[in-house]
Formats: sequence, C-alpha cells, structure tokens
Amino acid sequence: MEKIPLTRKGFAKLDAELKQLKSEARPRVIRAIAEAREHGDLSENAEYHAAREQQSHIEGRIAELEGIIGRADVIDVARMSGPIKFGATVKLVDEDTEQEKTYQIVGEAEADIENGLLNVKSPLARALIGKEAGDSVEVKTPGGVKDYEILDVRYV
Repeated sequence: MEKIPLTRKGFAKLDAELKQLKSEARPRVIRAIAEAREHGDLSENAEYHAAREQQSHIEGRIAELEGIIGRADVIDVARMSGPIKFGATVKLVDEDTEQEKTYQIVGEAEADIENGLLNVKSPLARALIGKEAGDSVEVKTPGGVKDYEILDVRYV
C-alpha cells in the first residue's frame, strides 16, 4: 500500500477528528436512531432516515480517516532544510499583481487552500519543488499561465 505523506500537525488534526467522530458523533447518531425508532412506522419517519444518512456519512469518514492514518508517513518538517520540498512554507509574489501569498506544501489528505495548505500534487506545488528563494516559476493553471517569484522558504 502506498504511504500517505502528512505533516505532524496534519496527522494530529486528522487523528483528533477521528477520535471526535468515534467518541461523540457516532454515539450521538446512534441515540438519534434509537429515538426515531421509538416514534413508530420507519417508512414515513423523516428523523429516522436523516439519522441513518448522517450515520452513513460518519461511518464513511471514520473509514476514510482510519485508512489515511493507517498508511500515514508522518514527516517532521522542523528537521528539513534546503530547496523546496514537502513541508516547506513558501512565500510567493504573483509577478503580475504583486500580491503576496504564503503556502505550506502538505499531503493531499490535509490540503486546505483556503488556509494556505497547498496539496503537494497541485500544479503550483509541483512547479515549486526543488526551487529556492529568489527563483521564479511559471505555473500552468486552468485559468492560464501564472508567474511567481519565491520570496522565502522556511521549514517550521
């Protein structure tokens, strides 16, 4: 099975979500199903069907998280240095708009672009890998070609 790269922070976040789902969300939905069953005819019981659907989502997410955590390759980013690679926090400036952005290159399972966590498999991350501060990169995106200058590379 293929290992899934995760930062320590990303692993801890996914592990905490798994524990919360198992200890809080799962028991809560089981109680909701039991309560809805007490209301009689299940064929026309919207609360029962909603609780079963929620249970299905919770169980699916638990299975997904257990799979990710079971195959996790946790990487200690603080021990890294050098050119950009997995775990690097990169400060960029868009050469067209002069807008600065900061991203950390992380595994697919912990990526969240809204919070600056860039999927290692994304076009931008792939263009950045191996580069250093001062380099420029050209990235082909669905919206066209973008040019960025790398201002800073840190491992924290």
